[in-house]
Amino acid sequence: MKKVDQKTREAQLKLQNQEIKERLHHIKNKILVFSGKGGVGKSSVSAHLAVALAMRGYQVGLMDVDLHGPSIPRILGLEDSPRPGGRGGKMLPVKYLPNMEVMSIEVLLGDKDAATIWRGPLKAGVIRQFISDIDWMDLDYMIVDSPPGTGDEPLTVAQTISDAKGIIVTTPQELSLADVRKAINFCRKVKMEILGIVENMSGLKCPYCGKTIELFKQHGGEITAKREGLRLLASLPIELEVVYSEDEGTMSALQNSQLPFTQEFNKMVDKIVELTAPEKIPAREKRPKAIKVLAIPVLDGRLSPHFGRCEEFAFIETQDGKIVRTEMRASPGHEPGVFPQWLYDQGADVVIVGGMGENAQSLLKERGIEVIVGAPMDSPESLARQYLSNTLSTGNNICDH
Repeated sequence: MKKVDQKTREAQLKLQNQEIKERLHHIKNKILVFSGKGGVGKSSVSAHLAVALAMRGYQVGLMDVDLHGPSIPRILGLEDSPRPGGRGGKMLPVKYLPNMEVMSIEVLLGDKDAATIWRGPLKAGVIRQFISDIDWMDLDYMIVDSPPGTGDEPLTVAQTISDAKGIIVTTPQELSLADVRKAINFCRKVKMEILGIVENMSGLKCPYCGKTIELFKQHGGEITAKREGLRLLASLPIELEVVYSEDEGTMSALQNSQLPFTQEFNKMVDKIVELTAPEKIPAREKRPKAIKVLAIPVLDGRLSPHFGRCEEFAFIETQDGKIVRTEMRASPGHEPGVFPQWLYDQGADVVIVGGMGENAQSLLKERGIEVIVGAPMDSPESLARQYLSNTLSTGNNICDH
């Protein structure tokens, strides 16, 4: 009986790993926001960062993996939201903005005062499910709000999302900075790139005299960043309007461009966008306009109905509207994101397929490759001639993803 149970668990884990891999493929940037100690405003930074990115037009997901003290629903005013529904066997995250989704354990439990008394393995399982079993939209940014310290939650995120980048939040005083150094060492141990340090609660402007009161010393985050060879992303002042807006469950402070907090925060967001922008695709050697290379997935001499799983491609070089030569090349294998870059590297100008997912189409178009979907199951040469003579008729997108 134990052997059967073990096989079942292994099969479930394998399936979950595949689902996680597939889901992460649809998330361009993953950012883990954490801190060495509690009470430094980590969740506040996470929530404001997610909303600020969404306000810039990016597709954003905010995942609260602080399982014992989730703050995100309260900061965003979602604590009374109904439990999310599902679709296709997956749970839907809570929609905060048209282009921003949120998930937190508090949303699932439905009781904002419920205590989660969980050990490490259970917490790790929940975090993995937040990735595999939640039907996130295709995201430009996934912001992960982690609990303080370097325990199970940030470790699970680091192990599950291998390309996550870290933002470490601190306050200027030495007590907080000592724990920040542990957080930095954690990132280096798990080989997580650190985008930088955010020094929060960096002074309070007196509402009466206008002078800055250094409540928690000065420049501690800046000194630590220099000492560790890291960026100081921002020094965020204490702002009463931010405190009030979070208590009310709004993000109204971000809309007040006159606040020193908002000005500094927007500079930080601009820097993060700059640091995480996708690398520019290197330009290919230019060819004369009269020359075009068509790429067609092939199975048994005809167009393969499964673009992502075909064994070979026909690369048809054309010049002045005529076929010059055809070369068959083995497929690189079905891995997320591999085909668009491979086809680009192979010199394809046009891809003719029966069906293709929207993400793959976008990646190809970003590389300047024309995409034609819904083509008939003809031979590659016949399809090439139809394309060149503008007689290629297409039907539905028979997507296999």
